[in-house]
Amino acid sequence: MDSDLRERILSIMDHKSHWAWPAFTRPGLSKAQLTVHFRHEFMTYVRDFPVLLARVLGQAPPPEVRGPLARNIDEEETGHYSFGVSHPELFLQMMDGLGVARAEVSKGPLEPEALAYRALLDRYSGSPPWFVGAAVVTIFVEGGVHERREVEGTLRTEPIDLVIERHPMVKFYGCPPEAMRLTRAHQAVEGDHRRDAWETVLGQVGDRDGADAVVEAIADAHRGWLAYRDGVARAMGLSRGDVVP
Repeated sequence: MDSDLRERILSIMDHKSHWAWPAFTRPGLSKAQLTVHFRHEFMTYVRDFPVLLARVLGQAPPPEVRGPLARNIDEEETGHYSFGVSHPELFLQMMDGLGVARAEVSKGPLEPEALAYRALLDRYSGSPPWFVGAAVVTIFVEGGVHERREVEGTLRTEPIDLVIERHPMVKFYGCPPEAMRLTRAHQAVEGDHRRDAWETVLGQVGDRDGADAVVEAIADAHRGWLAYRDGVARAMGLSRGDVVP
């Protein structure tokens, strides 16, 4: 069942992309547009990501699962394994580097789709069975469109200094490289988190009903995420016709 469940999840993750993403990989966005984007990212899930993980841990998964989850929470909330700074704070340091006021991303209006997506994350992270919430939070939210190559070990990793040098926020929007410690932290610890996430889900889902529940939840999260990104693009004033693939 493990290989079948993995493939079913990866077939969804293969499509975790959004038509507006190319706009973030090139110059042309205003500071106001970037602020809208980062406000939604921070308030919808970045700020409270450790809380989402803690809700899964609070459902008392088996002992062999608690350690990896606790280490993930520890890093997200304290930066224990990287810079000794929480990941939400590292995100805000990137905002400092971009010249975006912290108050502008820490409060303010969110699109209805963002509120719906956050409600979805709250629901899955806090409701049994725990492994469904773990799949949504640790595989879907933390993962991306390159998940298949990461799981298969074929994703090429560039040296972190080169990654930061080429990062759009540095290359096009003037963020100083030293303000990109969140990117450094992710590269330093994310590989272990990804392995833990997949081993936790694949190793703990014991039957077809459980596997179906995981796949249905990830598909639901994917639909909610696409709608969320549509709402953010609308708030930024972006339309499909404006964004060249």
